[in-house]
Amino acid sequence: MENEFLKLFQLVVSASLINNFVFTQFLGLCIFFGVSKKMETAVGMSVTFTAVMMISAALCWFIFAYVMIPLDITFLKIIVFIGIIAGLVQASDTIMRKVAPGIYYKLGIYLALISTNCIILAVPLLNAGSHYSFIESIAFGLGSGIGFGLALIIMASIREKVEMADVPAPFKGLPMAFVVTGLIALAFTGFSGLITL
Repeated sequence: MENEFLKLFQLVVSASLINNFVFTQFLGLCIFFGVSKKMETAVGMSVTFTAVMMISAALCWFIFAYVMIPLDITFLKIIVFIGIIAGLVQASDTIMRKVAPGIYYKLGIYLALISTNCIILAVPLLNAGSHYSFIESIAFGLGSGIGFGLALIIMASIREKVEMADVPAPFKGLPMAFVVTGLIALAFTGFSGLITL
């Protein structure tokens, strides 16, 4: 039991810090740069993204293990996983519109872009390819969501400070965001080798 808990903990830490999708694999940058301008939208997207990622990891695992493998249709996993994720994003879109309309309107188009985000699709595909158990799949989804949320919050806090700084005109806006992202990614390489799975 303790060994299983340690393995799950390592999986979460590995997905969030060591193999952070944004800073080590450079996936999901469209939403990352679009939503990280303000802290409020970064936190809202982090929560939504992590919830969708964990639920999609669980649903995709069930469908892959109990439907696709028995029917020998694993070659359709990308299409099936995109369908599941699109349904979840539509549900989260509707829920957020009712529960938190302020954040919903601030996130705008980026909320719909979750369904085509490469990180959201990468998690179920990596779960299927790594033959993770159900609990391991959820842990990997949680770690990936925490990693993406951490990236958004770090970047939003820095970008809010940079907005008030005296930045040369050619570097204002997105160019400075790329420079900051590169520096953060460089810092995240310090986590490599922290845990070996």
